[in-house]
Amino acid sequence: MSDVATLKLDADGLIQRKRLIACAVPAVILAYLVYVFFAFDVLGLAQRAKWDNAVTLVSDSWSYKTHVTRSNRSGAVDYAVEGERKGRYPDGARPEWVTGGDDALRIALGDGAMVTLLPGNATRIEVPTFGVIDAVLADGQIVTNLSGTLPDWINASPRRVTITTDNGRVTLTRSKTEVFRYQGGWELFFFTLASPYHGVPVTQILFGEQIDPAQSNVAGAWGDFWGNPMWRHADVVWAIGETILMAFLGTFGAAMIALPLAFMVARNFAPLALVRGVTRRLFDFVRGVDALIWTIVLARAFGPGPLTGALAILITDTGTFGKIFSEALENVDAKQIEGVASTGAKPMQRYRFGVIPQIVPVLLAQILYFLESNTRSATIIGAITGGGIGLLLTQAMQTQKDWEEVAYYIVLVVLMVMFMDWFSGWLRGRLIGRSEGKH
Repeated sequence: MSDVATLKLDADGLIQRKRLIACAVPAVILAYLVYVFFAFDVLGLAQRAKWDNAVTLVSDSWSYKTHVTRSNRSGAVDYAVEGERKGRYPDGARPEWVTGGDDALRIALGDGAMVTLLPGNATRIEVPTFGVIDAVLADGQIVTNLSGTLPDWINASPRRVTITTDNGRVTLTRSKTEVFRYQGGWELFFFTLASPYHGVPVTQILFGEQIDPAQSNVAGAWGDFWGNPMWRHADVVWAIGETILMAFLGTFGAAMIALPLAFMVARNFAPLALVRGVTRRLFDFVRGVDALIWTIVLARAFGPGPLTGALAILITDTGTFGKIFSEALENVDAKQIEGVASTGAKPMQRYRFGVIPQIVPVLLAQILYFLESNTRSATIIGAITGGGIGLLLTQAMQTQKDWEEVAYYIVLVVLMVMFMDWFSGWLRGRLIGRSEGKH
């Protein structure tokens, strides 16, 4: 067979293999996706999804509810934002959408819906699209005029009746009658109802007459804002500082430990294979265990706290930095080290002036990147160790009532990450220099 024929056969075989690979790769990916679809029960997951709960959760993140609660024992009516004592209306005060008196207390829920609290533990709910619903507590049971098939937004039993509208909800139990009205915004974010500055325009606080004789308007308003018992701005700022501190201590502590150990792994600086092998396995071990696992272990050993979170980040990043730094050391230019040695420099001086300047850009770039990444990780770690903004976020999520507070913390976490991203980029540019500044 001639050389031309052989080359033609080889080319045909190569083309056939490429065609086979071009068809096999998409087929394998498609088979994997089909496997995932059935193994993870995607269809069942879609059927079990409760989209109404998701919509409620999203709406709760940017709205709040005001509770109007009547005790069925004493008849006393209480008004409070989010049902908290910290958001309770002072005596004699109530929302403007509540009118009437003890004989008929009328609560407007919006869109024409009206709730009237009547004497004798009786309640009347007027829904324009449905009609009038009457309910009364008699002999320990809730008696209503409801009959037949009820819509989904009405749930009625002798012990509990719940009626949900677009703007609120009415809940009747044997102990109390509670009306929720939803409104947009983060109410009481600046001042609680107990503060004399609540509802006061900013211009009046800055330029108006002094509200509190004991202090200036600005000082008093700042004190009430900073010490807001519902939103806890002071505690939130302190928690963010703890989160950043956890990331900073863990990242830079790991870098300081990993750098000298990296010399024991680099082939051109550690001739003994045993030393290199033991140190490399140490890096693999601490890097192979996730920071969350280290957090749980250290929390059992040292107790909860931000320092435990910082140690977890330090241990994990020591292994990662050790690998990165050792690879950077193995790629240094030996000629620069020889140039420093030719001046009579001692070994430590060779490292200081011949090695470190070469790897500083890589070291700083990696350290600053991990600082930014660990700021996010510290949020999750703080939820386990009991420190930082992660703890406040977890507490707010566990209560299952103040999702606008959860949204507030999430916004702060995002802003914190954005700030750390900007700060690390700015610091990297100042220390290492940007490429466009080198021309």
